[in-house]
Amino acid sequence: PLLQLKLWNKYRVSNIPSLIFIDASTGKVVCRNGLLVIRDDPEGLEFPWGPKPFSEVVAGPLLRNNGQTLDSSALEGSHVGVYFSAHWCPPCRSLTRVLVESYRKIKEAGQKFEIVFVSADRSEDSFKQYFSEMPWVAVPYADEARRSRLNRLYGIQGIPTLIVLDSKGDVITRQGRVEVLNDIECREFPWHPKPVLELTDSNAVQLNEGPCLVLFVDSEDDGESEAAKQLIQPIAEKIIAKYKAKEEEA
Repeated sequence: PLLQLKLWNKYRVSNIPSLIFIDASTGKVVCRNGLLVIRDDPEGLEFPWGPKPFSEVVAGPLLRNNGQTLDSSALEGSHVGVYFSAHWCPPCRSLTRVLVESYRKIKEAGQKFEIVFVSADRSEDSFKQYFSEMPWVAVPYADEARRSRLNRLYGIQGIPTLIVLDSKGDVITRQGRVEVLNDIECREFPWHPKPVLELTDSNAVQLNEGPCLVLFVDSEDDGESEAAKQLIQPIAEKIIAKYKAKEEEA
């Protein structure tokens, strides 16, 4: 049981069935969403299913809600939010309302930023209705293969999920939803992860992502919480640097 628990924790498995492919020579995760892989590629033509660059997976036309199209190459050089969402999901709708405002603020501040909506709607009509509220671009609903490949690329296990990428297409944070809700003014954009966070309702979801150290302090005394932060900040930075050197998520 201890070994099983270690494996569940190591690969952050939150629901079953879950199929994860690993490169045996390095121990690195090749693909988190193995179930989607075998559904999309039953013949194994794409084996060994390693991660491809975002630009390659998203390649093709993207839609605007006025019917115009844009080629995905136009995203180059911009920060990108990859937004997995659907109209039937109430938390998605409430996040979309906040995200529309955040998007506007970031663009007005002169930042190069685009959001790509990857729909999990159950019909083209509900996709169109939901997308009509969004000022950004979307993968066409009919292009199910491309939507599925993006789900696979980021190992999406639930919606809404907002993945924030840097201008080279590398992941800055998988916790875009938490960041947007915690930073309404978008002062921290593009939301590089902080080694130490203050626990809030919206970021408590991260307690499910892996082992966490939660430090309780007397919040009445501001000096005490600052001193506690100073104590654990260097430890947290060291741990993050260690994982970064191994090219793994901390």
